[in-house]
Amino acid sequence: MYQFEPEKIKIGISSCLLGQEVRFDGGHKQSKYCRHDLSQYFDFQPICPEMAIGMGAPRKTIRLVNQLGDIRIKASDDSFDVTDKLREFSTNKSAQLGGITGYIFCAKSPTCGMERVNLYKDGTKDAVKEGVGVFAGQVMADHPLIPVEEEGRLNDPVLRENFITRVFAYHDWQKLRADGATRDALYKFHARYKYLLMAHDVNLYYKLGPLLAHAEGDVDDIADQYIVMFMQVLKGHPTRKSHANTLSHIQGYLKRSLRSDERQQLAKTIDKYRQGLIPLLAAMTLIKHYQTLYPDAYIEQQIYLNPHPEELKLRYEH
Repeated sequence: MYQFEPEKIKIGISSCLLGQEVRFDGGHKQSKYCRHDLSQYFDFQPICPEMAIGMGAPRKTIRLVNQLGDIRIKASDDSFDVTDKLREFSTNKSAQLGGITGYIFCAKSPTCGMERVNLYKDGTKDAVKEGVGVFAGQVMADHPLIPVEEEGRLNDPVLRENFITRVFAYHDWQKLRADGATRDALYKFHARYKYLLMAHDVNLYYKLGPLLAHAEGDVDDIADQYIVMFMQVLKGHPTRKSHANTLSHIQGYLKRSLRSDERQQLAKTIDKYRQGLIPLLAAMTLIKHYQTLYPDAYIEQQIYLNPHPEELKLRYEH
């Protein structure tokens, strides 16, 4: 059982991505980004379903086969079928993952692929990219709120930041639930995430506030409703326009403290970012500079300013 620990961010990961030699050919598929960069912040929990059911390495390759609507996992030469073993393992192992905060899967794997896995027509070599790995599918079904991603997609700067932002946000939420949800705790949590939510999807953001303000009944039920929409908002990808609009909201909040020339400088910087002339980091740096000069407790608490460690350099390419 993977118990939640507030001081650790536990992330499930396909074992081969950490360099473990568990693949069918006895090799690995090490992700340097996961092993060397993310491992400084995440406590990885490696899992290889195929090794776990005793297939060993090296081994014959397996594939997803559509057998009259029943998706089977069979050897590529049809010499054996491991569907029942993998389904049983997936069900049991997924049930133990309640304490994890996210998962990084190995792409294209018949056990760990999130999407677009080759799905073969029974008795043929014909395949369509419509399959989902049996273990990945079970984990995503059992834990719909946790952020999940495939290692290859982490090479995309937008997908990478989105995933890591969601991981840190969800871990923050897990700590709130571990401490016990109260209405006050929910209001404070929502207040801290105001501008981050606004940058991701302003329309959904405006639905979250009323959900808390008008919700009645058990606070745990309210919290359950809230986090579903919260994670849905964060799945959206911020654009230059949405970031610029969010920065303008912060500017409006700070303008009473700024001198006239400082307000003009900040407005010009935000507009340059909106036009694609400078990166998000430049606008963020100026906001933080003014926050240092004119400290404001409300702005200081905003997760939007620091949704993840600066050392990961996730805002350098936006």
